[in-house]
Amino acid sequence: MLKRPGDMIGAAVKVMRIATGEETEELCDSWKSVAAKLGSRGGKARAARMTPERRREIARKGAATRWGKGRVARVTKEPV
Repeated sequence: MLKRPGDMIGAAVKVMRIATGEETEELCDSWKSVAAKLGSRGGKARAARMTPERRREIARKGAATRWGKGRVARVTKEPV
């Protein structure tokens, strides 16, 4: 993988060439897989910390937002 230029003008020219399609920026495949692994680890850890009630609340709010066509989701807590 090639490094980007260290100076400001060279970096700007490189970004312009990538944006116009003159050059392509190739990312290392191992970086993509590392990011995917870390992301999935974080999501699993978050889910493990949450209570089933909290997960249900988040799911209901998401469904209401998605299917409510932009209306504000109203989530009510049931008494414990």
